[in-house]
Amino acid sequence: MSWDNPKIAIVGSGAVGSYYGCKLARDNRDVHFHMRSGYETVKQQGFEVRQDAESYYVHPAQVYRSTAQIGPCDVVIVALKATANGMLRELLSPLLKEDTLVLTLQNGLGNVEKIAAFVPAEQILGGLCFVCINRVRPGIIENYLPGQLFIAAYRGAPEDRVAQIVAIFQRAGVDCQHSSSLDASLWKKLCWNIPFNGLAIAGGGITTDVIVDSDPLVEMARALMEEIRAAARVMGHELSDGFLQKQLEVTRGMGAYRPSSLIDYLEGREVEVEAIFGEPLRRGEAAGVAMPTLRSLYCLLRHLVRCRE
Repeated sequence: MSWDNPKIAIVGSGAVGSYYGCKLARDNRDVHFHMRSGYETVKQQGFEVRQDAESYYVHPAQVYRSTAQIGPCDVVIVALKATANGMLRELLSPLLKEDTLVLTLQNGLGNVEKIAAFVPAEQILGGLCFVCINRVRPGIIENYLPGQLFIAAYRGAPEDRVAQIVAIFQRAGVDCQHSSSLDASLWKKLCWNIPFNGLAIAGGGITTDVIVDSDPLVEMARALMEEIRAAARVMGHELSDGFLQKQLEVTRGMGAYRPSSLIDYLEGREVEVEAIFGEPLRRGEAAGVAMPTLRSLYCLLRHLVRCRE
C-alpha cells in the first residue's frame, strides 16, 4: 500500500460517502465513487458540496456503476445504509487485495461483524460521524454541522494504520480523531441516533428543532439516552452526564435538521430500524439491562414502517 497516494473507493455515495469522498478528492486523493443512483448526473456535472453559504466542486469525479470497474484498492470506505449489508460481500470483493483496509462509516451496531465475515478483522476499522449532512439532489451535498469523525480499530488492526487513516482525513480538513475503543464510540453515537432519528419519525415527521423545543419529547429523548448509557456501562463504557447533555445542546444548534432515518422514511426507502434501534436493544436486554422506552420506540417504528409499505 502506498500511503503517499492510496487508491480509495467509496462504497455508498450518498450524503456521508459523497461528503467525505469529496473532502479527500479535493485534497488531491485518488478517490473512486461507486454510485447506485445519480450516476449520470454526477458523471456529467460532478459533485457540489455546500457549507456555510459557500460551495466547492469536485469535477470531474471518478464515478462508477460497478465496483468491478474500480478494481483493487488500498482503502475502502463503506458508507452504505445498514439495510444494504446483504450486498457487502458482492460489492466489496472486487475492491479487496491482500492488505486492503476497510473503514465502515455506517450507523448502528452489527456492521463490522458483517464485514468481518469475509475480511480479516485486523484490516477493519470503524468510523463514527458526528455530523449533519444531507444529499438534497444527486451530486449535491449540504453540510449543516461539520462535526467530528472518530476512527478506531476493530479487532487486532495495528494502531499505526488507524493513525495513518486519521492523518489522511485531517489533511483533507476533516476534524478526525483516533478513538481507542470502537465499541465505546458506537454506543456514544447511539445516544444521538436513537432519540433523534427515532423521535423524528415517531413524532409525525418532525425536524430536530421541534424535538428540542418540546418538553415531553426532550424528556423522552433523555430517557432513551439513559437506557443507552446503562447498556454501555454494562459493556464496559461509561458515558458522562455532560456527554448526554451535550447531545441536546448540539442538536439545538442544528436548526430544522432532518435526520437520515426520517428522510428514508418519508421518501419510501428502507429505514435502518434494526441496526440503529433493534440491535442495541437486543444487546442491552441480553446483558440484563431494562430498556422499556427503547423497546416501545422500536416496536412503534416497526409498525410505522410496515404501515407505510
